[in-house]
Amino acid sequence: MNEELKNLEVVKNDATNRFELNVDGFIAFIDFKQVDQLIKLIHTEVPEELGGRGVAAALVEKTLVYLETNNFTLYPYCPYVYAYIKKHPEWKRVVDSTFPKYDEL
Repeated sequence: MNEELKNLEVVKNDATNRFELNVDGFIAFIDFKQVDQLIKLIHTEVPEELGGRGVAAALVEKTLVYLETNNFTLYPYCPYVYAYIKKHPEWKRVVDSTFPKYDEL
């Protein structure tokens, strides 16, 4: 992870249903839906001003850490999150086993 991003904290914003990472005044986010302890990650977006700095990957990793620390499981519906977990299979541990494409991760 890029050094400038290591100390930034992801925020679970329940008012907007987003996990947010504030980088240089710009907000990168992942939209989510929550049902009890299951989080469905829907869409990841990074402002173009932050492009090429590894912000999306840092946001996903920090979100996964948050989910695991707070005993959530997830459905990675967002293609970027799904691809990230497929590339980093150790994170499959937080994917709910009922996720339709669980066996493909």
